[in-house]
Amino acid sequence: MNIAIIGGGPAGLMAAEVALAGGAQVALYDSMPSVGRKFLLAGKGGLNLTHSDPLDLFLSRYGERRAHVAPWLAEFGPDALRTWVRGLGIETYVGSSGRVFPTDMKSAPLLRAWLRRLRQDGLAIHVRHRWCGWDEKRALRFETPQGAVVVWADAVILALGGGSWPQLGSDGAWVPVLAGRSITIAPLRPANCGFDVGWTEHFRTKFAGHPVKTVGVVAKSPTGAVMRRMGEFVITETGVEGGVIYAVAPFLRDELEATGRGTLRLDLAPDRELPRLIKDLSQPRGKKTMATHLQRRAHIEGVKAGLLREIVSKEDFADPTRLASAIKSLPLTLTAPRPLQEAISSAGGVTCEALDKRLMLKALPGVFCAGEMVDWEAPTGGYLLTACFASGRTAGAGALAWLAERAERAKS
Repeated sequence: MNIAIIGGGPAGLMAAEVALAGGAQVALYDSMPSVGRKFLLAGKGGLNLTHSDPLDLFLSRYGERRAHVAPWLAEFGPDALRTWVRGLGIETYVGSSGRVFPTDMKSAPLLRAWLRRLRQDGLAIHVRHRWCGWDEKRALRFETPQGAVVVWADAVILALGGGSWPQLGSDGAWVPVLAGRSITIAPLRPANCGFDVGWTEHFRTKFAGHPVKTVGVVAKSPTGAVMRRMGEFVITETGVEGGVIYAVAPFLRDELEATGRGTLRLDLAPDRELPRLIKDLSQPRGKKTMATHLQRRAHIEGVKAGLLREIVSKEDFADPTRLASAIKSLPLTLTAPRPLQEAISSAGGVTCEALDKRLMLKALPGVFCAGEMVDWEAPTGGYLLTACFASGRTAGAGALAWLAERAERAKS
């Protein structure tokens, strides 16, 4: 059994591990000078491997694609991932937010240990090989620094990533190749991305780079569904980005696509109920400035006070009831998502309907897809990475099963 895997990220490497364990000869091809580049960068500030959420809550993070992702995670979920990491000699821990990290927080030691084991198991890795599709005899075509190369394989696993961070290899160049084979592909769109707001020059100059802690956020989808999250974000030169923004990004992006504008509502005082806030702000402030009054009565200062000044009218600022209502539900108007190449991940890709349960393309028997090139998305927090690993295992096992079935048919 000869399996070619194209793409050296977590999904491709995990598919290789499963295929090797099943007795296949496996060669992995990647367009970059080394594998796992996006994985390494994702772990630069601390590698968030997975999350300790209860399973039902964990699965809810996959939104409309929950039913498609659930079978992958049933075979290789968060607990199995932690056990697998331990098998590489790396322990993990659960942080205060429920996120799971390696004890040293780094991705490089994990990747080194993994690649060492894969090579020992027989994985052949070919870098600087850009996949260009198939020739007329269905051999794989690659462009390399030494010229064109043709490779034959009994089965192929594509793990080519989406369209974000193209400088690390996920450039979406595979889209026209598969589309030319009549594969249904949803357009690649930014996910886990920031959004433009259109700050005034005063606010942008004063607060760009400032974190906003801790807030509640509410976003609505074009269908009327509501998503509520609690967390932090950062003011940028152009708008907003950060964990809680990424969590609600699908709703915000879809609203912008449907209507041309998006609205994110911020609760700047999530620990206070509206009636109490109205009562506190209604207290006489005497000769104190409004800034002092807000800080003393509502614990609103710094960038939160700046957001209020940026959005709330002078008339509403002077009315305790309207000001309190704004603090609890401040409407932030978004004008556009940041470009796909800036996003942490992408939505869209090969539709789940184009794949069978083993992640094999229905229109191309023997060709499997895994990872971010499949049309699903998830927020950061470990959900994205866990499903990439799990989909790689599903595709690897699927390729082995398909090859075994083909061998049985050849015998009969």
